[in-house]
Amino acid sequence: MSTVESEHNEHTDPRDPHTMSRRQLMRHTAWFGAAVGLSIVGGEVISQVAGTPVSSAAPSRPTLRFAQISDSHIGFQGAANTNVADTFTEAIGQVNSLGYTPDFVIHTGDLTHLATPEQFDQVKEMMKGLNTPHIFTVPGEHDSTDDHGQRYRDAFGKGTRGDGWYSFDVAGVHVIALVNTLNMKLLGHLGQEQLEFVRKDVEGLSSDTPIIVFSHIPLFEMYPQWGWGTDDATQALSYLKRFASVTCLNGHVHQLFTKTEGNITFYSGTTTAYALPKPGEPGITVPKPLVLPAGKLHDALGIREVSYQKGQQMLALKEQVLK
Repeated sequence: MSTVESEHNEHTDPRDPHTMSRRQLMRHTAWFGAAVGLSIVGGEVISQVAGTPVSSAAPSRPTLRFAQISDSHIGFQGAANTNVADTFTEAIGQVNSLGYTPDFVIHTGDLTHLATPEQFDQVKEMMKGLNTPHIFTVPGEHDSTDDHGQRYRDAFGKGTRGDGWYSFDVAGVHVIALVNTLNMKLLGHLGQEQLEFVRKDVEGLSSDTPIIVFSHIPLFEMYPQWGWGTDDATQALSYLKRFASVTCLNGHVHQLFTKTEGNITFYSGTTTAYALPKPGEPGITVPKPLVLPAGKLHDALGIREVSYQKGQQMLALKEQVLK
């Protein structure tokens, strides 16, 4: 089974995304994913197992908790957000103010806007401020504008395979991080080598193993006219059909969206940079950054909490706008 492996010693910065080891990961407790539906509790969007009552009582500490951030676009300059570094800093502060230390943080791509060495250095340094033992990333298309993602891999790809994909285990949960932002035409694309990686990666797993998949571009056809989909995702997902629970998290679209297909639930995340239009809006033909009315930008930006409580068999997502 393929995993991200790296050296670790007592002098290693625990926040460094390259210091993850299988031994550290296995310290986490088990996570069993489940089919979910959306509810509104106290102003928060929460997903829960169908038929499970929503309780206002304070829950016990979840078995596993992590945060998703996405599309920071460090280096963007435009009226849609005149200072993306500031809003990304606010997002990092909000993760650090959750009241607990997330088991890890995942950034689902477009860390930078133009993939320059300076932008990668800046976002890497900024993410060192995240209060979490582990940071994971996948690249967006903005992170590989003219070099097939090499500068991204130089900054964040240590221990990964191929063009930057990898997998790891967290005490019974199998996590796969995919790269679908290279060799693109209109839609995202995985490619035969990565498809073969997925097939071999899961072939030895028990069908009751919960699966989590991270990617930048959605692995479902959210809006193909704008490239919001992956042309060979069906093949990759076919290898996951035998598993009881599969959860896919992506960025790219700068807005929340949820879709369930059989055993697989897809969750598109929001951004820390700028808003994009909703698909199908009258008069909108391309997904260009939106200039929002004064005071409305933060309402379009945010972070995501994901947690699981063992015994309740519930995967919970809480969407937070930037405060």
